[in-house]
Amino acid sequence: MNRIVFITGATSGFGRACAWRFAEAGWSLVLTGRREERLTELQAQLKDKVPVHTAVLDVRDSQAVKQVVGALPEAFRDVTCLVNNAGLALAPQPAQAVDLDDWQTMIDTNVSGLVNVTHALLPTLIGQGAGASIINLGSVAADTPYPGNHVYGATKAFVRQFSYNLRCDLLGTGVRVTDIAPGLAETEFTLVRTGGDRATHDKLYGSTTPLTAEDIAEQIFHVATLPAHVNINRLEVMPVRQAWGGFAIDRD
Repeated sequence: MNRIVFITGATSGFGRACAWRFAEAGWSLVLTGRREERLTELQAQLKDKVPVHTAVLDVRDSQAVKQVVGALPEAFRDVTCLVNNAGLALAPQPAQAVDLDDWQTMIDTNVSGLVNVTHALLPTLIGQGAGASIINLGSVAADTPYPGNHVYGATKAFVRQFSYNLRCDLLGTGVRVTDIAPGLAETEFTLVRTGGDRATHDKLYGSTTPLTAEDIAEQIFHVATLPAHVNINRLEVMPVRQAWGGFAIDRD
């Protein structure tokens, strides 16, 4: 199988780390993201290692997704692995203090965006058959409620259930589906969520040992390269120094 990986949100965090990890193993890369300058930089860094095709893409735009997939050059059309990484969290305030637009942006990106890309590439992946993979970036937030999680956690619960249901529909095609659910991982995630609040970022990740983007990329690569008869339904990955807390109780 000619190995080609299609990565959304490849300009930072898990997506960028995945581009490097798959490149190290000789995979051809289709890299998409909204920031053209970062895509250009990443392509320049990796093009001497493996074939790289980039496309500026906002996954929320279903027509743009179809156009990007439909216009893939011949050498990049037979995608064998989709990494649905594009996503974000906004508005860590309590639900009652959040702007509705922030909720809608999370839904449009984390839910609609993932669905748009998956739907566009399903015929290709089914055509590849055994060994093809869809790897969706979920979160432990799908299962663990916490203050400020509101719509973000709900979108990641969608990712989990969509992954499970997709597995049912793809039974017999050979296509694998995995929900990767990271815990505390130090990327641009918190800076985006807080509008660039460096102090909050440093407080969250300081004095502990969070996961890195490379840690998650390694797990994604592992899942994508398992024997064709093996499917990891969901892989929850947390740093050793993170665990669950107790219930919150309102007292007089």
